[in-house]
Amino acid sequence: MATIEKFPMLAEGREKLIRQLRHLKEVERPENVEAIEEARAHGDLSENAEYHAAKERQGQIEAQIAELEDKLARAHVIEPSTLSGDRVVFGATVDLLDEEDRPIVYQLVGEIEADAKSGRISYNSPLGRALIGRRVGEEVEVVTPGGDRSYLIEKVRFV
Repeated sequence: MATIEKFPMLAEGREKLIRQLRHLKEVERPENVEAIEEARAHGDLSENAEYHAAKERQGQIEAQIAELEDKLARAHVIEPSTLSGDRVVFGATVDLLDEEDRPIVYQLVGEIEADAKSGRISYNSPLGRALIGRRVGEEVEVVTPGGDRSYLIEKVRFV
């Protein structure tokens, strides 16, 4: 029996998916239907570039809708404030020290919520994978595109 892979995410990540899905269904899909109808009105469909482009876009929209609906159906929403412990898990906010003893703070989030500039990294990123399951006081070595990095886990918080 096959298992269904869940998509861990925060509540705000789920809301983001819902907004994207609503936009596709309520805005982009109707606009595309109008574009198809307008292109059809121009006559011969075999040489109608606008019609073919609109039909191709329709396929892309439907694929995006199906993907978002699938992710939402498999969403596993995690509320970090309900978690505790000294191990790094999904949703944890981790205070690190880099090799030059500079403090860095990251929260481990789902792929759709990740934004490194705002301190949110995917649990699936190289650093995220290296941190998962580690404890306060442990040193973590990470191979990144910019070279090998080393971090010390100072604190694990659930906020």
